[in-house]
Amino acid sequence: MTATAIILVLFWCCGALAQTAGSAQAPAANPADVKSIESVVAAVYDTLSGPAGQKRDWNRFRSLFAPGARLMPIAARDQGGFAAHVLSVEDYVIRTEPLLEKEGGFFETEAARRVEQWGHLAHVFSTYESRHAKGEKPYMRGINSFQLLHDGERWWVVSILWERERPDQRLPDQYLKP
Repeated sequence: MTATAIILVLFWCCGALAQTAGSAQAPAANPADVKSIESVVAAVYDTLSGPAGQKRDWNRFRSLFAPGARLMPIAARDQGGFAAHVLSVEDYVIRTEPLLEKEGGFFETEAARRVEQWGHLAHVFSTYESRHAKGEKPYMRGINSFQLLHDGERWWVVSILWERERPDQRLPDQYLKP
């Protein structure tokens, strides 16, 4: 393949990805939820949080994510080591909805954040704390690694990779300070 052909293929792929990010596959977002890096991250935490029995606004949640977005919890593998379990937004909703709505309250809040941004992309390293009720001591902490895209009009969540704190892997102080 010639260099010109390779460049044309790359431009075509980039154009197709740009069109996908802004496509109508996701429900319309509240402009306030997607106007900034801070607002889109806050909206993700807000949509997941609530008391037991409260139905979450899954359409709002879906509206935050670019088509094809992925949510990936890191977990221990049976044979040793760790791996990311890759979920689509719909897979995540189906897997999480019964747990959030029936098995107890779930409130996830951001304890600290580090942001790197260049051009239309951003990476947010967000330390989270999970509680069963507001005001309780956190029963779980960890880090959400958000990858975000600004399409010229709004921010989209492209992926979230996360890992929870474990007894053998504690969060260092640098990720606990806002």
